Amino acid sequence: MPISFRKTLATMAIVLALPAAPALAQPAPPTVTVAEPLRRDVTEWEEHIARLEPSARVELRPRVSGLVEQVHFRDGQVVRAGDLLFTIDKRPFEIAVLSAEAELARAQARLDLARQDIRRTTPLVEGRIAPQAQLDTRRAAEREAEAQLADARAKLQQAQLELTWTEVRAPQPGRASDRRVDAGNLVQASTTLLTTILTLDPIYATFDMSEADYLRLARDGGARAGAQAPDIRLKLADEAGWDRQGKLNFLDTELRARSGTIRARALLPNQDLFLTPGVFARLRLPVGQGETLLIPDAAIAADQAARVVMTVSADGTVVAKPVTLGPIVDGLRVVRSGLSPKDQVIVAGLHLARPGTRVTAEAQGPGRLAQAQ
Repeated sequence: MPISFRKTLATMAIVLALPAAPALAQPAPPTVTVAEPLRRDVTEWEEHIARLEPSARVELRPRVSGLVEQVHFRDGQVVRAGDLLFTIDKRPFEIAVLSAEAELARAQARLDLARQDIRRTTPLVEGRIAPQAQLDTRRAAEREAEAQLADARAKLQQAQLELTWTEVRAPQPGRASDRRVDAGNLVQASTTLLTTILTLDPIYATFDMSEADYLRLARDGGARAGAQAPDIRLKLADEAGWDRQGKLNFLDTELRARSGTIRARALLPNQDLFLTPGVFARLRLPVGQGETLLIPDAAIAADQAARVVMTVSADGTVVAKPVTLGPIVDGLRVVRSGLSPKDQVIVAGLHLARPGTRVTAEAQGPGRLAQAQ
């Protein structure tokens, strides 16, 4: 036997005698944290940016012209309806009242004379001493005197009314702005702005509602005339809780064509007058109530067409489920459709999960959801 062949057989025997090499080890599936969605009876709220406005605004202007004698309020003062704010020089109007009273007396005297003439002429006409035409003239003079008397009474009432207008009073309660004229200035009737009064209790919060929000409110009956006004919650920029409450009291008649929104307004009490017109606030409007599913926002991924939630099936396979989302309630996102209460939602380690791959699910209790906000 050749030497080379014997060496080959020896080498083969050594190789066969060695143990088989182990196969390459497969990597372990990544570990993710899963939890079931929370089931809770909640009220869903839609949030809007609202702007505070006065419930009434009055630009106070004089109804008669004249010289301002006195200003009776401080700038920014809270006034009641009927409070005296400005006094205009009354003397010209007092003279006008006296003149109107004198004219009324003259008209009354003319009427008395006309009636006396009729009483004297009537027996003369009946005795055929005076013509009938003379009596007719006396009666016409009486009717003319009666008209002049009515005109004089109307002018007296007008003069007395203008005299009362020299005292400019607050037409309704509210907070007065600064005075625009001081004592000694001449003001023009219906032209000169004296001050502005804003009614702050109650106060309005106006906001724009999208078409989808309006349709949801309308289907729930909140947009019908005579329906019970929905409650709203409001908080200012520096407030943590939604402690301010009010009622939705107005919806505009149409949606704006350009923006696709409709103007809405809520009414809130403001007894301490802290809420100031022009301030922006966040407003919540209820859009539904009932049992719903809640998950943290961290468990929601974005797909090209929709929002999806990654779940883990019984065999450890990752399954992506498209979902319809609602607002945030107590830090958790409302899921309106797409999930079941028993789904194992990935709440941590979402970057390790790919649809169709296998993972190792580490279950957490419901408290995990609150921690995963």
